[in-house]
Amino acid sequence: MRGPTAPKDPESRRAFFYVMLDKEIFGSLQPDGRAIQYIYEDMGRLVNSAQVTGNVADEEILGLLQDVKGLRRLVHSIGVSVETKDGSQNVEFAFQMYGEKDRLGGGTVIRRTLCGDGAEVRIHLSEQQWSDDDREPGQILFTFDRPELLATANVRFFLNDGFEAPEVSEESEIDVLSADYQNMIRRSLMYMGDTGRVRRAIGRAQDGEHVTIAYIGGSITQGAGAIPINSECYAYKSWQNFGKRFGKGDNVRLVKAGVGGTPSELGMIRFERDVLRDGSVAPDIVVVEFAVNDEGDETKGNCYESLVRKILTLPNSPAVVLLFSVFADDWNLQERLKVVGERYRLPMVSVRDAVTPQFRLKPGEGRVLSKNQFFYDMFHPTNAGHTIMADCLTYFFEQAAGNKGAGADFLKAGLPEPAIGADFERVKLLDRKDLPDGVTVSCGSFCATDRDLQAVEMDGELTCTPEFPYNWMHSEEEAKTEPFVLEIVCKALLLIFKDSGEVKAGKADVFVDGERKLTADPLVNGWIHCNPVILIQEEEARKHVIRMQMAAGDEKKEFTILGFGYVE
Repeated sequence: MRGPTAPKDPESRRAFFYVMLDKEIFGSLQPDGRAIQYIYEDMGRLVNSAQVTGNVADEEILGLLQDVKGLRRLVHSIGVSVETKDGSQNVEFAFQMYGEKDRLGGGTVIRRTLCGDGAEVRIHLSEQQWSDDDREPGQILFTFDRPELLATANVRFFLNDGFEAPEVSEESEIDVLSADYQNMIRRSLMYMGDTGRVRRAIGRAQDGEHVTIAYIGGSITQGAGAIPINSECYAYKSWQNFGKRFGKGDNVRLVKAGVGGTPSELGMIRFERDVLRDGSVAPDIVVVEFAVNDEGDETKGNCYESLVRKILTLPNSPAVVLLFSVFADDWNLQERLKVVGERYRLPMVSVRDAVTPQFRLKPGEGRVLSKNQFFYDMFHPTNAGHTIMADCLTYFFEQAAGNKGAGADFLKAGLPEPAIGADFERVKLLDRKDLPDGVTVSCGSFCATDRDLQAVEMDGELTCTPEFPYNWMHSEEEAKTEPFVLEIVCKALLLIFKDSGEVKAGKADVFVDGERKLTADPLVNGWIHCNPVILIQEEEARKHVIRMQMAAGDEKKEFTILGFGYVE
């Protein structure tokens, strides 16, 4: 006779969905010595993770994920597991809410220390002490005992009674040798263009000459989503593939210059310093990747085309390849930007054309991989996604190498008229390092130098290089409130200022020739990065006076002028 059966744990029967599933994480060394993997969940990322990773389509659930109040109503508990290589490493999990008044310091932070053995830890939301300043889910952080450790993480949300979640879908291994994979890669070649300059670079590499491939773009080019970011990103893998296919020994050099959250409006200004390295580098091929960064471009393509023309007119006549990456909602700007490629007959490679058609297929119908396998978050690829991007570029280079019918360089006789515009083709960087002749600056109370800057992993390095270190900063300790004044003769001028998420950051009023142009607000985007805005765009050059001062009420806060871009 059997005794009574113990009831099953009701917690295990709760509906759940994943927001992270078998996600690779890596302990990147921070300036303070900690080793952290940041996974941002603001700006719709958490909603997208629920859709892509958790297969959630319920509009009520997706709506509740947009703020902390909704999250607490929806989620009963959070299940987290981390698996390290040997299973013995401790990893701290933190889920940070962003605050209403103090974005980075005012919200609740849910913390647990996990063992890297893969065992799930359940965190009950009812046991948390919640902040009155909570606004929205902000970011997930995994902190490792020491830098450069790899692990795999899972995070799932167990739901309160009354909510249902879809079943977890199975994902098959990506078969890179399959016909479906090869067909996907072939679809990426959107436009072959004139391959004369590319073939010249390939020939030089095959002859053993030194060849440089440069990549400029946003966070995807920086390597976001790649684990580790330096060696698993598409730029590094594409460079590796090129060297193995066409190079001899180590004669192919990599220059990687991606900066997260920035458009071609900034890329054209920092090109000389970040790619040409102030004249020490002459790239033979430049891959330009801004198709998902330029939505906010004030010129709707003028800056993008200006950057392309700047590269094409370099003394060594490098090849330019336009790379169109894609977001998880299948969006990019290739329709806007392809006219630039067509005008100059530039090769164009579209990751969107490659991957999005197969996302609509079911397993067994020709689907190569799911969105969860391709996207690390709604903006960035996983390691698999970066590999696909590299394979798309490699496919183009191989086709170009075999394009025996390619003629002489179409652009040898000079550039055609712009397709969109080229007002900033000759833009130059102006900062504290080198003031050009005829330019005068009075720092006023913007006399300090900001060291807390956006920093990026250049080339194949894991260490970060700060962007715009030669800046002018008004510090919160500054007793004076004198304006910053720039006098310059130009026909176009862009201001680059530091965005921040710190409550100590304040706004600055910007005046052009005595008239207020704008109030620069570093808190709009809420994280440290570089923000370019156009102050002047005219047909002829003339003298202008730019005055900047802290906005009323923000005199005791911080503001950083990172630099300017100017056209004489």
